Amino acid sequence: MKAIILNEAGGVENLEFTEWPVPIIQADEVLIQAKAISINPVDIKTRMGKSLFNELKSKNKTIILGWDISGVVAEAGAAVTQFKKGDEVFGMINFPGHGKTYAEYVAAPASQLALKPSNISHEAAAAATLAALTAWQALCTHAKVRKGQKILIHAAAGGVGHYAVQIAKHIGAYVIGTASAGNREFVLSLGADEHVDYKTQRLEETVKGVDFVLDSIGEATIDSSVAVTRKGGTVIFLPAGITDEKLKKLNSQGVECYRILVESNGDDMKQIAAMLEHGIIKSHISRVYPFAKMAEAHLQIETGKTKGKIIVTI
Repeated sequence: MKAIILNEAGGVENLEFTEWPVPIIQADEVLIQAKAISINPVDIKTRMGKSLFNELKSKNKTIILGWDISGVVAEAGAAVTQFKKGDEVFGMINFPGHGKTYAEYVAAPASQLALKPSNISHEAAAAATLAALTAWQALCTHAKVRKGQKILIHAAAGGVGHYAVQIAKHIGAYVIGTASAGNREFVLSLGADEHVDYKTQRLEETVKGVDFVLDSIGEATIDSSVAVTRKGGTVIFLPAGITDEKLKKLNSQGVECYRILVESNGDDMKQIAAMLEHGIIKSHISRVYPFAKMAEAHLQIETGKTKGKIIVTI
């Protein structure tokens, strides 16, 4: 099968196209013939030697990047009862471990997958994996956002952000989203009640009394996120660069602050599938690249200005 491997960290030139053996599945796994995969910032950071690179490299001579996939079951393991050959499935595979989705065939634990709704494309399904799961787990598993709460979502036009806005509105929250002026109408079209232009508006002068903040940016927004949150409110940070010492200092201000890392979860994927099927959430895909143009997909994510999601078809 065709696959893209990474032997050393570095630029996009280190993404090497090669022939690779088709995975042999375990009893609890399915073999997926990939149709579409989603590219995330963690892919780029890992390729560059940051994020998960050292952990993966310590256990594997060669890394196959990627965690998000939508495709067709080519084979089901002996212990798998929920899926059969020919089923269309999607999910985030083995995160934060070795997902290996930059390939024509992917071995995936059946427990991490959901059936792809028949009314959406493989591209839309692949988009709604890591990013949508991150939004779901932050809002529903961790913060347990409730109807009527006032929440702030940073980078509301981005991958995680555009799902978070839609999920929060479905819950019944009052949603404020930060984005550039050029993305104002997009953020409002997702259901946000207010838009804040992070380039021209000072957050502390525009927003106050927030119950919950989802901060996927960090650094430049850490202090302002806490400043606009009410006492007893919650801020969840997605970036890994925030130190424990910094979190301790932030928590001393009467606001609960912590980091989360999304995890593969089939039950959560089923929740995402149901919302996609009923039109509660929709994937916004800004660009679709063929597998051969993976380097271009990476470079687009590197701009940090992608609206919605970037998809690669196989």
